[in-house]
Amino acid sequence: MSAPSDSLASPPLALRDHPSFVRYWCARTSTNAAYMMQAVAVGWQIYDLTGSALDLGLVGLVQFLPYVPLAILVGQIADRYDRRAVVRACQIVKALAAAALAAGTLGGWLTRDAFLLILLITATARAFEVPTMHTLVPGLVPQALLPRAIAASSTATQTATIAGPAIGGLIYAFGPATVYLTCTVIYLMAAVLISLVRLQAPPLHKKPVTMETLFAGFSYVRRQPVLLGAMSIDLFAMMLGSVTALLPIFARDILHTGPWGLGLLRSAPALGALSISIVLAHISFNRRLGTILIAAIVTLGLSIMVFALSTSLILSMAALAIFGASDATSVVIRHSLVQTRTPNDMLGRVMAINSMFTGTSGTLGEFRAGVMAAMFGAFTAVWVGGVGAIVVGLLWIRFFPQLARIDTLESKNS
Repeated sequence: MSAPSDSLASPPLALRDHPSFVRYWCARTSTNAAYMMQAVAVGWQIYDLTGSALDLGLVGLVQFLPYVPLAILVGQIADRYDRRAVVRACQIVKALAAAALAAGTLGGWLTRDAFLLILLITATARAFEVPTMHTLVPGLVPQALLPRAIAASSTATQTATIAGPAIGGLIYAFGPATVYLTCTVIYLMAAVLISLVRLQAPPLHKKPVTMETLFAGFSYVRRQPVLLGAMSIDLFAMMLGSVTALLPIFARDILHTGPWGLGLLRSAPALGALSISIVLAHISFNRRLGTILIAAIVTLGLSIMVFALSTSLILSMAALAIFGASDATSVVIRHSLVQTRTPNDMLGRVMAINSMFTGTSGTLGEFRAGVMAAMFGAFTAVWVGGVGAIVVGLLWIRFFPQLARIDTLESKNS
């Protein structure tokens, strides 16, 4: 019997043996790191400029605004055009926006309103980038490696979220313009990396645009209670539990640190998330997924409550690390459910809806936190958010029993 041909050989089981996935990972890490660096500089600079918790909330609001009205358009573009080109264009727009922040800082014309306008442009690019970036993963590795690839992709985000804020906080010592110029260069590097990615998936079939195809993603999610429950639990838990907008207040007024301390606080959730994501990239749990998801949301809420009570930088970082590990566990399960239960030709539209839920939860939560902090104080805003996240986790057991009972990633209907 002749030896099997190379074409029939099993694909490499190590993610690092797939060069396009490695390039994708590097591009995703670098662009997210730059975005986090930029977020630290923006948060500190705006709070220095206005001293207003409400203005910190407005930063979250403007980053939320593009997601909902653009969800249908984003999904159509991701399913009809080269997804790599979409991501590349988004990097260029973000680079131009970061350059504008640097120019405004150096020129002295960067007011609060100018900040918000530039951040709105960045958020619009992110509204296209984030769901499209996720749709690339199934075309980079074999199906058997997809759950591990999703977990490894999460490590890219978390690595960036650890390194980005810490580096941004340190570079801020040379002025915010230095941070923004560094981000500009990194965004352009990410654009080059994503251009070098090669996809294994077949070309997308472009169906005529009709009302049915426009809303096909919404219809599909509505018919899948597991997907609807997975997306909506993140929306409500993070909308209530987000603390990111208030970190400058806790850093300066409660923990009495400078920009470096803010950078450490911004990095702490990602440190916890990276730790659990590395584990999940090597071992994929595929049992009692619904129970694990609900437990992760409840743990997230408890960690937020501990953070609200803390007056120690170390304890605050530990609470935020647990927060990040819980969120990352939820992210890996939710994204795996979405990507394994959605056809590739509809994945862009479904991921756009997923991004509308999950991508807006944090930014809308920042606005919620900023408004509550302005009215009742930062402690109350964070404490109430932690309690709210726990309540959401428990309520979803009743509202979406199919999600709570789900055992494996495999759909019984597939």
